[in-house]
Amino acid sequence: MNNLLVLPLLIPLSTGVILLFLKNKMIAQRWISALGMVLNLASACLILYQVKAEGIQTLHMGGWLPPYGIVFVADMFAALLLLMTSVVSIGCLCCAFGTVGGARERNYFYPFLQFLLVGVSGSFLTGDLFNLFVCFEVMLISSYALLVLGGTRLQLRETLKYMLINIVSSTLFVAAVAYLYGTVGTLNMADLSLRVAEAGQEGVLNVIAILFLVVFAIKAGLFLFFWLPGSYSAPPAVVTALFGALLTKVGLYALIRTFTLIFYHEPAAAHSWIGWMAGATMILGALGAVAYSDIGRILNYNVIISVGLIAFGLAASTEESLNGVVFYLLHDMAAKALLFILGGIIVGLSGTRRLQEMGGLMKRCPPIGWMFFLTALAIAGIPPLSGFAGKLLLIQGGLRAGYYGLSAVSLLTSLIVLYSLLRLFMAAFWGEAKAQPASLPPSSGFALMPAAAAAAVSTSTRRAPASASTSARAITLAPVRKRLVLASGALLLIVISMGIGSEWVYSFTAEAGETLMNPAIYIDAVLKE
Repeated sequence: MNNLLVLPLLIPLSTGVILLFLKNKMIAQRWISALGMVLNLASACLILYQVKAEGIQTLHMGGWLPPYGIVFVADMFAALLLLMTSVVSIGCLCCAFGTVGGARERNYFYPFLQFLLVGVSGSFLTGDLFNLFVCFEVMLISSYALLVLGGTRLQLRETLKYMLINIVSSTLFVAAVAYLYGTVGTLNMADLSLRVAEAGQEGVLNVIAILFLVVFAIKAGLFLFFWLPGSYSAPPAVVTALFGALLTKVGLYALIRTFTLIFYHEPAAAHSWIGWMAGATMILGALGAVAYSDIGRILNYNVIISVGLIAFGLAASTEESLNGVVFYLLHDMAAKALLFILGGIIVGLSGTRRLQEMGGLMKRCPPIGWMFFLTALAIAGIPPLSGFAGKLLLIQGGLRAGYYGLSAVSLLTSLIVLYSLLRLFMAAFWGEAKAQPASLPPSSGFALMPAAAAAAVSTSTRRAPASASTSARAITLAPVRKRLVLASGALLLIVISMGIGSEWVYSFTAEAGETLMNPAIYIDAVLKE
């Protein structure tokens, strides 16, 4: 029994409650938020260390042993996701300081951010399906608030759509949980695995499994992703970075945990559905990534492609593919957060979201340009960056499982990802600078820079010709705060390090993949007492 497992929930929850009483004290809110996230990172490191040294850790709340009580479980899969969640949230928090706007900060931006982490961490740690639903709802309620903060017409419209689709999926989630409990009489995940094996995964249990597949597919943006591109384009880039890095990953985590621990006994039906949905998601996401000229839409469709790629690894469910699922999930959390942060900076510097109206940013801010270029290569899976090892494992696993078509689709969409991001890179950073509006329209909340800074960039662009290198250098880093560059650089360092040190990272992800491949390891750790 490990009491450390409550810290990733208790620390952000306590921090968020404290911040509620500091509404108009912005400096205090920032310092306390940062302190809370650093402590959360420390707790995640301790949990990972204990899991590596001692094996799977469990915490039985109130002393009630499973399957009757609430249990939190940290295996290597959950511990790695907790650690990357803490790292990504710190990077996003640093970028949020001074860029999300005073109105959002005064209207509880930082408390909602902390409550979002409570839901995310709880989803990774819970060993009970009903508590998974509760943690999902905590996360979603916080995301509703973060999405609508700012109150623009675009945000209000997209928040209503986002809320509606999640209310539908949550209703289906409750129905699936109720049917499952009525059928086997338990909701503890480890105990469920045994009960489903005893009852035989057929008939009504297969129907319940498909219902869970639909629920988690909606939440992850797998095939049923029509809500995602618009909703993720509405808030500031730092919020979108959190959503793209964390929210879809929670849905994928639930999908992976459910179909490797509970409904793995008859994989033919469910895994075939997951495979078809993964292929359709990758193809449709790739079409969206090349069809749009709006930077927010392009990046959002790249999120959708990665969701399909990870689901492809789950459909294959070989040792290599599950190891690749864990590796690629970790890579994608860091890389997608970095991608959206850099995208927000590009929009703030350009004063526009449309590729046709961008240009010449390499002269004014070369660090951002080269960081974006390396991030694009990493997401496309170019060695030796972090995306390569994960994609290689996924494709190897897919070929071993006989998924030749999906393996080809994953390779093709990787090329399309590279094309879509390099097209954005060329449009934004090369060519001549174009005259931009004095500031972004109110509906363009994606920019990751204060409005005054964006206006200064645009004014300078209009007054000076593109050939005036002295003027260009004078405004290179002035509007882009050093904090944004440092936070982006730190995330890029993680992406590069995961690629160069992929063998060391693999020693952790392989242990997580072994637990997914052999659910008896998880079951024994939870039910041994």
